[in-house]
Amino acid sequence: MTIEMAADAASVVVDARGMRCPWPALRLARAMRDARDVLLLADDPQAGREAAALAAQHGWTLEPAGEAGWRARRD
Repeated sequence: MTIEMAADAASVVVDARGMRCPWPALRLARAMRDARDVLLLADDPQAGREAAALAAQHGWTLEPAGEAGWRARRD
């Protein structure tokens, strides 16, 4: 797993490719503790569903971002 700042410095990138659920969602939750905008990269077929459930639970906005990515935001 890699966590890095994106080029726009406003979002954090969590690279959870190769991890199986629930790890991508857990990494997203950890990153969202400090960030308001996180790009999650994950290739587990369940990752989108897990991330959506987590976002709904916390009131975050979750949008698809590319083929294997989701952008989570909180206001």
